[in-house]
Amino acid sequence: MIPKSGSRFSEKIMFKQKAGPRSDLIEADRGLAFEENEIVTWTVVRSAMAAAAATLALAAAQPVQAQGRLDARYGATLSGIPIGKGAWVIDIAENQYTAAASGATAGLLRVFASGQGTSASRGFMVSGTPVPASFAATITSDKKTEEIRMTLGAGGVKEFVITPPPPPDPKRVPVTEEHRRGVSDPMTASLLRVPGNGNPVGPNACKRTASIFDGRIRYNLQFAYKRMETVKADKGYAGPAVVCAIYFVPVAGHIASRTAIKYLASQRDIEAWLAPVAGTRVLVPFRISVPTPLGLGVVQATQFVSVAQPRAAAAAAKPKAQ
Repeated sequence: MIPKSGSRFSEKIMFKQKAGPRSDLIEADRGLAFEENEIVTWTVVRSAMAAAAATLALAAAQPVQAQGRLDARYGATLSGIPIGKGAWVIDIAENQYTAAASGATAGLLRVFASGQGTSASRGFMVSGTPVPASFAATITSDKKTEEIRMTLGAGGVKEFVITPPPPPDPKRVPVTEEHRRGVSDPMTASLLRVPGNGNPVGPNACKRTASIFDGRIRYNLQFAYKRMETVKADKGYAGPAVVCAIYFVPVAGHIASRTAIKYLASQRDIEAWLAPVAGTRVLVPFRISVPTPLGLGVVQATQFVSVAQPRAAAAAAKPKAQ
């Protein structure tokens, strides 16, 4: 996966922005890097495809769910040139889940801009659907580090903090309390639970809109079914994948006049190829493709090892009457 830190270089080329000593340009560049990458980083498998919708209070009343684990590795390319790599580990238990990802620039991109990032999410499984409780991300680039921490519950963001805090910008669309309701974090949004009893790898996986807040930007990702494909990782999964078109809709926290925001919002050829986590009805990205002015950006799994885990042991039988 491409870390957010790698985008500053690419943005200056892709959108022809000129760097300069002025503080407003520096902040604009920095803000643009984080804004575009928090979204595109989802497209490099961090980020954002299903909204959580259920209260934690229902958890105890739900039946036991299947369990699974995914250990995946990804490579990122731009016009066929390697620019990044990453790892993603997901554990889904009966009533809780954890997901952790890490990424770093690689190949030619390291000559111009090096960086790395990590993110993690954890929460509860409610009727088989991931419901987030916490999200954290750390992004390091150019000897600078930014940390994002969020806690979630009752269908929204309870609190969040960015360190160091970003300077205010009057051009930024304000994020209100209402914008932080009914949302998911980018990591949890990448775990798509498909309802029903049939094969989850099918058109129904694309019938959704994900509402996401990443600590900076509130946006929606709208899905639409495109086709079925067959995929094969170098190690692990080989089989069908459902391909969804992805449409980015900014809601708040962004600067509407910025070129990157306009570009992403106008795209109609972003695709997510989704494959299953064994033992569950959860699908996650196997491949993401995003057109850019420099060519097609692709993040694809090189390893996709998914294993169904045994369900928790049944409660011990009552002792026999004496």
